[in-house]
Amino acid sequence: MDENLLKEAAELDIISLDSLQSQVQMAKKKAVLKQHHYAISQLPNGQFQTYLIDPLTGKRKEIRAISKERVEDRIYQLVTEFEKAKHNDNFTMTDLYNEWLNYKMAITESSNTIRRHRQHYRKYFENTELFGTTVSAVDHLSLQAYCNELVKKNGMTAKEWTNVKTILKGMFEFAYDKHYITINPMERVRITVRFKQVKKKTGKTETYNTEELNELREYLEEQFAETSDTIFLAIELNFLIGLRVGELVALRWSDWVDMRHLHIQREEVHNQDNGQFIVVEHTKTNQDRFVPLVPKALRLLNRINEHRDLSEFMFTREGTRITSRQVAYVLQKYAYKKGVCVKSSHKMRKTFASNLNANGVPIDEIREILGHSSLSTTLNYLFNPLTEEETYERIKSAL
Repeated sequence: MDENLLKEAAELDIISLDSLQSQVQMAKKKAVLKQHHYAISQLPNGQFQTYLIDPLTGKRKEIRAISKERVEDRIYQLVTEFEKAKHNDNFTMTDLYNEWLNYKMAITESSNTIRRHRQHYRKYFENTELFGTTVSAVDHLSLQAYCNELVKKNGMTAKEWTNVKTILKGMFEFAYDKHYITINPMERVRITVRFKQVKKKTGKTETYNTEELNELREYLEEQFAETSDTIFLAIELNFLIGLRVGELVALRWSDWVDMRHLHIQREEVHNQDNGQFIVVEHTKTNQDRFVPLVPKALRLLNRINEHRDLSEFMFTREGTRITSRQVAYVLQKYAYKKGVCVKSSHKMRKTFASNLNANGVPIDEIREILGHSSLSTTLNYLFNPLTEEETYERIKSAL
């Protein structure tokens, strides 16, 4: 509303400025309380208590008062003070990082993601000149110079920079959405220095070729015959269903919905803060999917079923669900025994995808089976899984 018109309306007693100001303040308070993440609870002594994260320190601040209304008033007062502080010359990039990280903690279920952000912050950003600078003083050119120097100084690969950039990108998007800045300088940043070159991945490093896979299967069958441990059959099965290893070890018998499909709807995650392996009721992409079962896979499932115990999980050892770490250990032990390079458990998934591709399965179908959101991700899983002789025969046949 035009300021003169507002003043004239007040002079004519059409509106009351005091009343209007009070309504605006009430609306602001309501909006602040709506975004407050902590519950306001009553203590045994009758007082009310809650917490508030100080964006300038990143620490949790306790709020207590004799009534819930006074706690709400204090929340509004502190948030207002925090907001004012952000617009002065004392609001630094470190302050912005702390507030952004608290926001990320509120919206993500992955403690490992937050842990990685903290690791990258300590390694690349903490106590640097940029993070002592006020947010309002950071422009596109200074930020671009900083990022290029960061890549050059640390000898980063393109992939490493993409991971590290997530922090800066998220911080400036957050600052823009909160109206702390009017232009996002990160949008125009371009890396012009050379990234560290890494050895290109090939089928030899990323998959088990036909001969290697046959040798591994023989080893798994021998170990199962000696131990009756279904972890060996689980690994053999995964070359036929292509699951993430966390999805494999989280399979329940109820997921075997019929003779043609497995229902993939959960995964194991490793909380690296406390070292625990737990099963969560969602996949990496938060989407369930159905994976086809070929006859070989069905025969393996029937064999595994013969050793079934009372557990709801498919793969157990002495009544306890096996973990992804145990699967990785089996593959490591095999590699050491054979004197070959260790191939991670994720290479099972790449071998599965590459075999489908080499035998003419449409890439979009491979994408759906793997549970990828985009074809570009699936393309990174496709390598040549054939031996040199098999590859030569294919080329000879084609030409």
